[in-house]
Amino acid sequence: MVRYRLLAAAVALALPASVVHAAQAEAASPAATVRTDHGVVRGSTVDGVDKFLGVPFAAPPVGDRRFAAPAPARRWNGVRQATSYGPACAQLASGNGPRSDAEDCLYANVFRPAGARGRLPVLFFIYGGGLQNGGAQQYDGAKLAADNHVVVVTANYRLNAFGLLALAGPGGGSGGGSGRGGLGGDYSLLDQQAALRWTGANAAAFGGDPRAVTVGGESAGAVSVCAHLAAPGSAGLFRAAIMQSGSCASTPRAQAEPAGAAFARSVGCADPATMVACLRAKPAAELLDASAETNFGLVSGGGPLPTAPADAVAAGRIQRVPMIFGVNHDEGRTFALDWDRTPASYREFVTDTFGARAPEVFKRYPLSDYSGPYAPTYAIAAILTDSGLIADIGGCPTLKLARRLSAATRAHMYQFDDRHFPGLTPGTPPGYEWGAPHAGELPYLFPSFDNGTPITPYFTAAQRTLADDMSHYWGSFVRRTTPNASRHHLARWPGLPSGAMLSLRPGGRSTPISLAAYRAQHQCDFWDAN
Repeated sequence: MVRYRLLAAAVALALPASVVHAAQAEAASPAATVRTDHGVVRGSTVDGVDKFLGVPFAAPPVGDRRFAAPAPARRWNGVRQATSYGPACAQLASGNGPRSDAEDCLYANVFRPAGARGRLPVLFFIYGGGLQNGGAQQYDGAKLAADNHVVVVTANYRLNAFGLLALAGPGGGSGGGSGRGGLGGDYSLLDQQAALRWTGANAAAFGGDPRAVTVGGESAGAVSVCAHLAAPGSAGLFRAAIMQSGSCASTPRAQAEPAGAAFARSVGCADPATMVACLRAKPAAELLDASAETNFGLVSGGGPLPTAPADAVAAGRIQRVPMIFGVNHDEGRTFALDWDRTPASYREFVTDTFGARAPEVFKRYPLSDYSGPYAPTYAIAAILTDSGLIADIGGCPTLKLARRLSAATRAHMYQFDDRHFPGLTPGTPPGYEWGAPHAGELPYLFPSFDNGTPITPYFTAAQRTLADDMSHYWGSFVRRTTPNASRHHLARWPGLPSGAMLSLRPGGRSTPISLAAYRAQHQCDFWDAN
C-alpha cells in the first residue's frame, strides 16, 4: 500500500506541469466512415493512417452513474464526426496534462492503416499516470499502426476518487454503489473492461481481428494489465499482454474502505446512510480538489478484483497468455526529481527509509559514486530503481515478478537501455541527466507522447533507429505473439526461461544480456536478501 501511494505521488508530483494537451481536431483529409455498434463515425486520414478519435464506448458516468459501473453508450443517428479526442477524465494538473473537471470522458480512439480491410491484429494500450492522471490523448498510435499493419486502440478511464473510491455498506463489506449501500471501487478497471469489450465488438468494423487483441500498458497502465490477468471479468478479452514498467500492486479492501470514508468526511459527507448520495451530489471540482490528499489504487478483495493480482500471479491463477514484460534502466530518475539535491537530503532519505539497514545501503550506494550537481538525486534514484521501492517498479522486484509470470506463461523481458534519453522535458532541469527513466520508452513507441515539451525532435539518428526497432518488436508481438520479427537486422529476443532478456539500445545495438548481468547491475543479491 505504501509503495503504491509512492507511485501515485511520484507520478503526480515528480514531473513538471505540462503545457496543454488539449483535445484538438486533426487537420487532415476525411477518412472513410465506419459503422460501429452504436452508429456511424467519420475520422480523418493523416500520413497514411486513419484516425477515429473521441468515439464513445460507454455512457457518460454522471449523475447517478457517478461511482457506478459503466453503462452502454447511447446510439446516435447520422454520421458522428470523430476527428478530435474526448476530454481527459477529471484530474488535477500534472506532467501528464492540465487540470480537467470532465466526467463525460469515456471515449476511445482507433488508429489503422488507411483503408484497412480484413482482420488485422489489435493493440489496446492503457495509459499511465499513477491512476491519478493521464489520458489517451497523449498516445497517438499512428506509428505502430503504419509500421506494423495493425490496429491500435486507446481509451480513457476514470481516475482518482472518480475511478477508485471504495466505501463499505452500512452493514460492513462493500456495497454496489446504490446510494443505500457502499461503493465497490475499481471503476477504472471496469471502464477498461468496457473499452476492451467495445474493442472486441467493433474491431472487425475497423478492419481488426477481435480474436487477436493484445492488451498493453505502461506504469499504472501496466499495473492495470496485471489486474486484467487476474480479474474474472477480463477473461477472454485478449490473447497476449504487455507490461511496461509496471507491477501487480493493489490496495486491500480493508485499507481502501476506511480511506474512502475519510475522503467522504473531508467533503462533508459523514453520514454512512447518505454518504453515497451526498458524494454524487457534490460538484466534480470539489471532489477533485479533495482528491489531492488521497492516492487511490486498484482495490483487491471483492468486486472486480476478488484476489490481489500479486497473489493471483504467485498462485498461477491468471490468464496464461504470452507476455512482454519490461523495465527501464533508471526508473528512479523520474521519481527522484521530487527530492532536494543536497547530500543532507540523500542521508535523510536513506536513514528515514531504511532505518537500521541504512549503513548497509550507504555502503552499497556511496555518494562518491555519483558526480555533478545532481549526485544526491542520482544516488536516490539508483536506490529507488534497484529496490523497486515505488510500487515494486524497477530493478529486482521487476525481475522477480517476471520470473513468476514466466512460470505460468511464455514471457519475454526487456530493459530499456538508452541512457542518453533527452528527457521527459528536454533541458529541464538544466544539466539533469535523465538516463533511461520511468516513461522514457514511451515516445519511441508513441511519438506524440510528451510532458509539455516535444521529445522526439531531440532524438539522434541512433535513437530514431531504436524507435523503429522497438515499434517492430512490439508490432511483431501484436501480430504473432512473439517479438521476434522477420526483419533480419533485429537482434533475436530470447525468452526469459533461457536466462536472458533483451537490452534495448540505440543505433541498432540492442542485444541479449544475461539475467545474472541484470542482477549485478541492480544489486539484486542485496535487495532480495532485504
